[in-house]
Amino acid sequence: MIDTKGTGFDIILVSGEPYADHPLSPVGMIARVLDAEGYKVGVIECPDWKGKADFLKLGRPRLFFGITSGSIDSMLVNYTPLKRERAVDPNAPFASRMPDRAVIVYANRIRELHKGARIVLGGIEASLRRFAHYDYWGDDVRRSILLDTRADILVYGPGELQVVEIARRLDRGEDLDGIRGTSVIRAEAPAGALVIPSFEEVQADKDKFCEAQKRLTNRKTIAQKHANRYVVQYPAPDWTPDDLDRVYSLPFTRRIPEGFPELGMARFSVQTHRGCRGRCSFCSLSLHQGDRIVSRSEASILEEIRRMTKHPEWRGLVDDLGGPTANMYGLDTGGIKEAHLRLIGLMRAARKIRGVKKVFVRSGIRYDLAVESPEYVRELARYHVSGLLKIAPEHVSEKVLRLMNKSGGRRRLEEFRKMFAEVTAERVAPRCGERDRPQHLKYYFMVAHPGTTDKEARELADFLRELERSGEKPVEGVQIFTPTPMTRSTCMYYTGKDPMTGEAVYVPRPYAEKKAQKRMLGPRDEE
Repeated sequence: MIDTKGTGFDIILVSGEPYADHPLSPVGMIARVLDAEGYKVGVIECPDWKGKADFLKLGRPRLFFGITSGSIDSMLVNYTPLKRERAVDPNAPFASRMPDRAVIVYANRIRELHKGARIVLGGIEASLRRFAHYDYWGDDVRRSILLDTRADILVYGPGELQVVEIARRLDRGEDLDGIRGTSVIRAEAPAGALVIPSFEEVQADKDKFCEAQKRLTNRKTIAQKHANRYVVQYPAPDWTPDDLDRVYSLPFTRRIPEGFPELGMARFSVQTHRGCRGRCSFCSLSLHQGDRIVSRSEASILEEIRRMTKHPEWRGLVDDLGGPTANMYGLDTGGIKEAHLRLIGLMRAARKIRGVKKVFVRSGIRYDLAVESPEYVRELARYHVSGLLKIAPEHVSEKVLRLMNKSGGRRRLEEFRKMFAEVTAERVAPRCGERDRPQHLKYYFMVAHPGTTDKEARELADFLRELERSGEKPVEGVQIFTPTPMTRSTCMYYTGKDPMTGEAVYVPRPYAEKKAQKRMLGPRDEE
């Protein structure tokens, strides 16, 4: 039973986001998984953290409180890349209901009001703070969030398997140590663990910080000393396609509250896989979801679409068919060409389902993979794009791209642009009621990433002018690099070195310099 008003719960989940009974809602997914295991689950959404009432209204759970900020880190929700409060940002004012460092605030409130209660942390905010980390907003190195919250255990990455194991162990009165995909505090490092430089060492010595960063991985048991104790991470669980099929087959109603418009735009989206093999330096996915692809079965995906066609608010459109990168589906079972053949078959089968008018791919693609398969690009452009296809070159400077770990560089981008232009120039008879509308590429770029001097910024600005002169639509997404915890790019920002090579890296730090690089790209908002 999933409830937000009753009493006598086994587990109570606390989320900084509204609760939605939807597979793309972190708290919604965890609630459904626990419900399927027979646990009675309560949800406290967007609690008033300054008062007591919200944290007391469901009582004390029999097993544990599960705490998350939601799908986005609270500091990213509350602040722009230049640390301006989003609530007072003149370009795009936004007032969140989350406190800064929401996971710490919620956990400490529960510790105060429910003394002795078990606390489990989860979600991306906790996941990427499981070890000592550089905090951009405080401009300092902080210790593991496990210590700041005094939580019993932290779940990193997708947490469905871990949270069920935690519930079962607590039900049996067992210890929580050793669960894959979790971090705990221990008096000693486990035998055979990879011991990385301590919190005290990485706080005092930037070379030690780089050494620790270089060793981070989801695939090993890692221990990091904090004073006289160790934060221990156990390897991520080995997810299988059957595991994904099971959790996405749960009976979600897809009800989304009015105060959650971001998810409302993806009500009828379908997740095809998890993980990303891109390993981009600035991206948190490698140390959160992981760099291993796990794809759902075609049968499971198609069945989910069939269920959606029976939803009372269904209008015939699949909002998105994809994952962290839409065209990495199938890479766990074959090479790029074989995976794209499998994906093409899935896309064609999806658009043939009765009641489906259009299957969009809006989650973005890796163009460096897509150039290997003109047939995939043709299927995508003809049937799954509504005017704009999102790609993220991020930059065009080979130096910056190398630091970003973006494969293919500008050469691959030009290959894809040419292929896309050729494919979209082919005329195809429109479906009934549709126009054969032109297709364009929607580019996303990043400024002020480590390694970007004025020279590299001008190189990107010149490329954008070329795009506009060639008749392509203006670039729609340009962001200022934001250092987020535990990424390689953040390590470069903090230390001025590439942790993988040890080479010195130029870092544009002053806000004025970051804004100047942004202004080079045209008369757009500064953030």
